[in-house]
Amino acid sequence: MPSKALERTEAEILVAVQRALFEVPGAVPTARTLSHFGEHALGWMGISAAGALIDRRRRRQWVVVGASAFFSHAASVVIKRIVRRQRPTDPRIRVGVSTPSTLSFPSSHSTSTAATMVSLAQLSGSPVFLLGIPVMMVSRMVLGVHYPTDTLVGSTIGAATALAVTNIERTTR
Repeated sequence: MPSKALERTEAEILVAVQRALFEVPGAVPTARTLSHFGEHALGWMGISAAGALIDRRRRRQWVVVGASAFFSHAASVVIKRIVRRQRPTDPRIRVGVSTPSTLSFPSSHSTSTAATMVSLAQLSGSPVFLLGIPVMMVSRMVLGVHYPTDTLVGSTIGAATALAVTNIERTTR
């Protein structure tokens, strides 16, 4: 469990992020769209399924994208239930979206997004997909539903999961 000092520092960061971005036109609607798309990793698994149907030559790699999203999301849910860190409650933090639980650590959205983006970067050979990771991390803070460490650790878990799933796929060809 994080210390009270860390929680206060993270609340200050959230307040600063919201002060800078909450009122920017389009920021909250975009963050909400990302939130709905990433809920339970369903959007990412949908992209994987579409890729596997369309790009038959790389079907296994597209399945890796979906498996990475699925397994990273599952890992984040298990970790949430063990750690049981509550979502931000500082009264200065505006909450911009509903959540399926009150548990915050790690951010499942950041976890599955990082897994998907790392997998897509490997599939395509382009690092441009990695830009999606900080976008999702910031969106969770703009919406006031995660502390910075929730998104950072979640993204790390997601990236590690994607690398592990990719390695398994490559060694079992």
